[in-house]
Amino acid sequence: MSDETSPVVLTERLGNVLLITLNRPEVRNAVNAALAAGVAGALDELDEDPSLSVGVLTGTGGFFCAGMDLGAFVKGEVPWFGDRGFAGIAQRASRKPLIAAIEGFAVAGGMEIALACDLIVAARGAKMGIPEVTRSLVAAGGALLRLPRRMPYHVVMELALTGDPLPAERFHELGLVNRITEPGDAIDGALELAGRLAKNGPLALIASKQILQQQFNWSTEEMWDKQGAITGPVFASEDAKEGASAFKEKRQPAWQGR
Repeated sequence: MSDETSPVVLTERLGNVLLITLNRPEVRNAVNAALAAGVAGALDELDEDPSLSVGVLTGTGGFFCAGMDLGAFVKGEVPWFGDRGFAGIAQRASRKPLIAAIEGFAVAGGMEIALACDLIVAARGAKMGIPEVTRSLVAAGGALLRLPRRMPYHVVMELALTGDPLPAERFHELGLVNRITEPGDAIDGALELAGRLAKNGPLALIASKQILQQQFNWSTEEMWDKQGAITGPVFASEDAKEGASAFKEKRQPAWQGR
């Protein structure tokens, strides 16, 4: 359990993976201003350190996040941070791949934190949903913008208008959750997936993520040029030459991030 001296966001480096942990278990990792600032700082660390390739975001206490800290909200506290938005992540996450590891539940703003990540690993039976309407609030941290692009319209509408959660297994069936683990194993599952990603070229990971995120707004006429502007530097990089050489020489590549 955290105390007044414990950071509300913990970070741990595991090779080239950064494990980021929401650490307010006494309020189910609810988001206040301090947690938003902590998440933003952790994402800055992930993006700015060339030795890090992938991030994993999870929560302590056996659950992911209960969303906005309503007590802090009533007192006038704002759980946004700069241009990263709600929880220090909703509007601008990391440039590098980020995996959510969900135990227990990810609801309301907690669900929106997970949606800001690129991949989701969830424990069997974990509850996920956007219950904001039950408190006369709106899921304005990204759920209503991202979910319709990733799941069937009528399923999203039911989630948004009833506020009822669904188990992680259902979200896995719908394609939102990448992998299901046994309860207690979500972090291990996410770290295993992160390790798989982290073996690949870091420049290629960033470029691939950027293209997938931005291509929704590209017209047919401009999409090849816009993609080329992102991929050109990667193809011209030392890492691209290293990848080709390692393949030809039947060895593991040694990435330099340049």
